[in-house]
Amino acid sequence: MSGLMNSFLVFLLKLSYNAFMALLRVIDPERCVGCQLCMFACHRHFGGGGLGKATIFVRSRGGVSRGFAIIVCRACKEPPCAAVCPTDALKIRKEGGVILQSHKCIGCGNCKDACTIGAVFWNDDANKPAICTHCGYCAQYCPHGVIALVKKEKSNVKS
Repeated sequence: MSGLMNSFLVFLLKLSYNAFMALLRVIDPERCVGCQLCMFACHRHFGGGGLGKATIFVRSRGGVSRGFAIIVCRACKEPPCAAVCPTDALKIRKEGGVILQSHKCIGCGNCKDACTIGAVFWNDDANKPAICTHCGYCAQYCPHGVIALVKKEKSNVKS
């Protein structure tokens, strides 16, 4: 196996491990400059360029001087998005948050409506929700340390 292939497999294993052992957290929203690199990275992680499939969103709070809000799944212990799913397509992670089981999803949109912070986005191409999996890929591209993948027991952060 080539060195590149080995590196890629190690990367995938780390992502899988992180997805079940840690959570993406907004560490310090005051440091966000609205560059949207996290959004571009998230979309790129799913393939292609742009922002359409990002599961993290940065929006202005009313101008640069007022700052930015980072909208991303906060990994609820009892996620309302999962509670309203008629097909149990959203599997609850023991660390909090959900994982979409796409084959079970019927695209009803109940989960999107139920999320109290608007962190369930919609993939129009698939007609299914797009929800952060807490892989941490986006955090690698945040130049200001606004978001980070943290171990569950070390999640003393601002929400």
